[in-house]
Amino acid sequence: MITDRKTYIQYRKADLRAYQVERLTFYRWRWMDCLRFQLRLRKIEWLYNTMKGRPLRRLRWFLLEVVNHRLATRLGFSIPKNVFGPGLCIVHPGTVVVNPSAKVGSYCRIHPGTCIGDYDGVPTLGDYVYLGPGAKLYGNITIGSRVAIGANAVVNKSFPDDVTLAGVPARIVSHTDSLSQGVFPKTLTTNK
Repeated sequence: MITDRKTYIQYRKADLRAYQVERLTFYRWRWMDCLRFQLRLRKIEWLYNTMKGRPLRRLRWFLLEVVNHRLATRLGFSIPKNVFGPGLCIVHPGTVVVNPSAKVGSYCRIHPGTCIGDYDGVPTLGDYVYLGPGAKLYGNITIGSRVAIGANAVVNKSFPDDVTLAGVPARIVSHTDSLSQGVFPKTLTTNK
């Protein structure tokens, strides 16, 4: 969770790194809608978590919340504050629904059609989790680190680290971790 400016800057750098962007230019800010949404979300998290007793910060938070909600609606995102760790990468615009109580670790790569929902509890995901297009995760489950979840998989039970999941309901199809499968950019695989 972002609790101070230093952590906010670390999250922002990790997010840019996940998108393979070294520095933010006007062109990238204007045309990379998913990245723009995400960087605003990080600023909203920082302002929201540190606004107690600061009326101007509360006003900035509110205005950014309104602007980002419009962009989220256009992109099809329903992603709440303080769910994802640093290094989130939303690959394409499209429906992404995340429960506000879910917890996701660092360097998550998420595709459209994904739902992280509530059914008698919410999922908790580890670090370096890849969510393929249309993946659905629900219930009081824990997904380990370095897990790749295939397209249209329905995950309703917990799984350990370093596996690949696929199917309805999801099952382990490989004991290969997400980093060695090449689903993350090579710049991120050095931090295993």
